Amino acid sequence: MIPPSVPDSPFTRERSHWLRVFTIFFPIVFLASTACAEPLAVEEVAEGVFVHTGSHQDTDRENHGDIANIGFVVGDRGVAVVDTGGTARLGQRLREAVRSVTDLPILYVINTHVHPDHIFGNIAFAGDEPEYIGHVQLPRQMAARGDYYLARLNEFIGERQAEGTKVVLPTRTVAIGKPVELDIGGRVLILIAYPQAHTNNDLTVMDLKTGILWAGDLVFMERIPSVDGSIFGWKKVLERLREMKITKVIPGHGPASAPWPVAQDAQSRYFDVLIEGIRPIIQRGGTIPEAVAVVGKGEADKWALFDDYNPGNVTKTFTELEWE
Repeated sequence: MIPPSVPDSPFTRERSHWLRVFTIFFPIVFLASTACAEPLAVEEVAEGVFVHTGSHQDTDRENHGDIANIGFVVGDRGVAVVDTGGTARLGQRLREAVRSVTDLPILYVINTHVHPDHIFGNIAFAGDEPEYIGHVQLPRQMAARGDYYLARLNEFIGERQAEGTKVVLPTRTVAIGKPVELDIGGRVLILIAYPQAHTNNDLTVMDLKTGILWAGDLVFMERIPSVDGSIFGWKKVLERLREMKITKVIPGHGPASAPWPVAQDAQSRYFDVLIEGIRPIIQRGGTIPEAVAVVGKGEADKWALFDDYNPGNVTKTFTELEWE
């Protein structure tokens, strides 16, 4: 995952306008170069619900940014895509996976949050003219972080693999406290926006037909969670999700699907370990480096990429706890 912590900057209508214009005039050369893209492997975790699982790695030249769980839901009227992968090429391969399943129109492309492994395939669907949907805070975050994310993507995987990748802003947003219903024919999807948790722009997609929840990065399994928002806000959102009638969850990272609510048990335990380990250090006047050196170490063998992300999680949690 490309590091999410970058400086924010004012969101301008002019920048939003030109990013939208780009989606209309998507480069013909890229479309031609990916016309025969190999479809991504997908698993049908329930009737009409298809998931591609990403690897537990950071983006590099070997995995080409294929590190997140992405997929789509097929209704009688059309298709809703949920997250699109870490490059335009991955997005095109996901589109080919859709076409290997159905010829129905792609009506919606839904982003669960701003992180690049979930949004950079958006551009591959521009020719389908879907509604691009995300959290009400997503446009601002995409505009603020987009250039940085693109620069790092080119650095990590090379310009050839990143070719055609651009930021595509949502054309429709979901406000906190105002869920959106999408009827794709014979099934209704409920989109819910949340207060600050993993990020400040987390969105879930509930398929009422199956009870399956696309959780995005609100749920990590096997790969260590990364805190880019608020650990306490995240815990509150997980409590809310535990109260919902969910049969299975599709995590942003981990297996294609898992039973709920046990899918979040390890993540919730890890959050408690961080909080309970950091609080006494703060109380005795300790520092962030002291906390980073010791907190959470007992979790190391339980999570992929632990050494890469635990220090940042400790730092982020420490700064929150300082203000208790």
